[in-house]
Amino acid sequence: MTAVDAQFYWMSAKVPNDEFLLYAFDGEPDLDRAVEQVCRRARACPELTTRVEEGWAGRYPHWVPAAVGPDRVIRHDPADHGWRGCLAAVAGLARDQLDIRRMPWGLHVFTPVLGIPGVGGVGTVAVMQVSHALADGARGSAMAAWLFGRAAPVPAVQRLPAGFLLWRGVLAARDHRRLVRDTRAGLLAPAAGLRPALSTNARPEGARTMRTLVRNRSQLPGPTVTVGVLAAVSTALSGVLGDSAESLGAEVPMAKRGARHANNHFGNVVVGLYPRLGADERVQRIVADLANARRRFEHPATCSSDRAFASVPAALLRWGVGKFDADVRAVQVAGNTVVSSVDRGAADLTFGDAPVVLTAGYPALSPLMSLTHGVHGIGDTVAISVHAAASALPDIDAYVRLLDAAL
Repeated sequence: MTAVDAQFYWMSAKVPNDEFLLYAFDGEPDLDRAVEQVCRRARACPELTTRVEEGWAGRYPHWVPAAVGPDRVIRHDPADHGWRGCLAAVAGLARDQLDIRRMPWGLHVFTPVLGIPGVGGVGTVAVMQVSHALADGARGSAMAAWLFGRAAPVPAVQRLPAGFLLWRGVLAARDHRRLVRDTRAGLLAPAAGLRPALSTNARPEGARTMRTLVRNRSQLPGPTVTVGVLAAVSTALSGVLGDSAESLGAEVPMAKRGARHANNHFGNVVVGLYPRLGADERVQRIVADLANARRRFEHPATCSSDRAFASVPAALLRWGVGKFDADVRAVQVAGNTVVSSVDRGAADLTFGDAPVVLTAGYPALSPLMSLTHGVHGIGDTVAISVHAAASALPDIDAYVRLLDAAL
């Protein structure tokens, strides 16, 4: 297991971080046959036939082969067969995190489900639960697509060669000094700073709720789907928070370019949401923030930092994770919400003989983030999702109405 993936694994004991990838299908397939197809596809994918073996505490955990049987698929029959009732049941899945020493992914199936957007009659919802140590958003999407019939294999991980931490640390320090010089010279924009914590940064308490809006790509404003949704979140969230939203910012997971060196091949960047600006100027500033973050991501300092982190001894990283205190409260934070955006490709997936109609995702809440957003596209359909605790949004439906209008 790479250092970055082990960090997600060990941190999950303090901050649960399983991911839930939702796919909705038109119709009710023959479940026995559909489950067998999923298991057969999984058995043909090396990345899906693994589990974790701990071994000696001074070494990183290992991925070892694991069998895939029908127990990987859990069938649910919720009391409420409506779309909203299904989302309530999905929200409750987070209470049971995976033990990746037994299995790092599972599939939850809900059927029949009524009222799925884009489905005239009865539909089926399948939710892939996957440990963050096994996959980030893009890799998890590739795994789910393989399970549901896409021919493209899950991209392999090209591990960085083992290195000497001290030497890689020296190189990382050198490239960091170059990053500072380039920033001072105006070759790079400064990194986004901290901002005041808001009610959305309160510890998640009370009921946890999920909602999803659905749009055709052509209906969304902005030069890209991600930018259009960020601008709309700015409008909706400032409408809820009022004057305290002036410094509003969002954390946006950004995929790293180049070869994938770990299951988790991304970093979080911070984008200002500029609620006091007009629509056009706000979009321009958001576009500039994302472009500046990408340029900083591509600076040699980022690669050097990744290589140094990959060389951290397991005992040292485990000790560091053990020192993390989830109860510490911060006055200033990087962002006030999360907006995670993933294009899941063509609408070519099926569960049994039921075709996919939409896909959605609900980024996990954490001790300093009680409101997150997912933006997920498949084909020409984009789902904009909200995951919130009552401590952040006492009335999530009022917020979703504001977001719906802003979109």
